[in-house]
Parts: sequence; C-alpha cells; structure tokens
Amino acid sequence: MSARTDSGTEPAITEAEDLADHVGQARQARWLAAGTGVLLTLAGLAASLFKLTGSAPARVPAAYALGALVCALAALLGARGRTRRALWLMIAGTMVMALGDQFD
Repeated sequence: MSARTDSGTEPAITEAEDLADHVGQARQARWLAAGTGVLLTLAGLAASLFKLTGSAPARVPAAYALGALVCALAALLGARGRTRRALWLMIAGTMVMALGDQFD
C-alpha cells in the first residue's frame, strides 16, 4: 500500500486564467463567425452576379442576393458577439442560396 507522494502538487487554476481562456475562446468564435459570414456573403454575391449575366430566371439571382444579405447580417452579428444567432442566420442564408440553385 503505497500512496502517491505528488498528489496535490498540481498548480490550481485561478479565476483569472480561467477567465482569460474564456475571453480567448469568445474572441476566436467572434472572428470565426464574422469571417464565415463574410465568405458566404461574397460567395452569394458572386453567384448572384454570375447568374444575373446568364439566362437564368430572375428569381435565381434574387435568391442568391437575398441569401448573401442574410449572411452579411450574420457576419455583423458574429462580429458583435452574437455567435449563436449568426450561426443560425448563416444556415438560413445558405439554405436560401441553395433554394435559388434549385430554381435554376
């Protein structure tokens, strides 16, 4: 029966270190939400312009532009820290763009 002699020697995590870790994760989530929203916005606008110059019906570029607008709103919300709402708006915007692709 031997007991460990090193038990209790781990440094305790202080509240300041824990808070700094959460702040870093929140900052990373904001950047990721904003960046993804901007990327989806640019993709939607590019697809809208591409479909506008083609022979697609008018509702196809309109759907892409509307999806891009929703993703732009998601990027704005993500940059302000509303990452959960931004995620749902990005999903909705991408679904609108996919719906526009189905019209084609």
